[in-house]
Amino acid sequence: MILALSLLLPLLIGAALGLAGGIFGIGGGIIAIPVMTGLFGMDQKLAQGTALVMMVPNLSISLWRYTQRQPLPKLRTALLVLCAVTATSLTAHYASGLASSELRRYFGAFLLWLAIHSLWSLRAGRSRWSFALPERLIPLVGLVGGTCQGLISIGGGMITPPILVTFFRQTLAIAQGFAIAQVMPSSIVALLTFSHAGLVDWQMGVLFALGGALTVSYGVRIAHRLPERRLRVAFALMLLATAVWMIVHG
Repeated sequence: MILALSLLLPLLIGAALGLAGGIFGIGGGIIAIPVMTGLFGMDQKLAQGTALVMMVPNLSISLWRYTQRQPLPKLRTALLVLCAVTATSLTAHYASGLASSELRRYFGAFLLWLAIHSLWSLRAGRSRWSFALPERLIPLVGLVGGTCQGLISIGGGMITPPILVTFFRQTLAIAQGFAIAQVMPSSIVALLTFSHAGLVDWQMGVLFALGGALTVSYGVRIAHRLPERRLRVAFALMLLATAVWMIVHG
């Protein structure tokens, strides 16, 4: 009975995280890490490595589903990924000498601002920004997302959608597709790195991944069926919850 529960619980949690990851285009890792540390008592680094086992397949399925429904421009997406990977590579080395707890709080504060700004814009019925940046500059957003990814190991998928929606007037669904494409390469590299360091619980990670694989496509379907306003409200609330968690727990 205990063995069955120990297998069933990660599957169910993985299914819930996969659904959320499909809706928000984030792979579920930002939610999985506090679940693993709080519910299963994992060390922070072990939780990060284990979450990647779920994130890589979830992101792969999400990207496939998003591009089926809304193809992304290949050249622009490739340049976005290149900028993100370059920024991640440069800042990851620099971040090794910084206090990650402080960085997470700063990043949480920035997410908090983004969430409040998004909700306020919806309440006002219009964006505060009266202009839209040209779409040819979208690859430069990868520099911002990649920098966050390199500094605190998360953030690329969280920060890209609100920037694209706010400053480039992209729909949230398309913005999430760009974000998934951006995060995929760094997630694979990170998983290999954590695995080499022995910081992956493969059994739990695989169970989370199996549960997520069952629901992530349904989450993507929900994201494309939801009215844009409702999806933006849901995403902003998710940003808000994440920001509060990062500020409180560092």
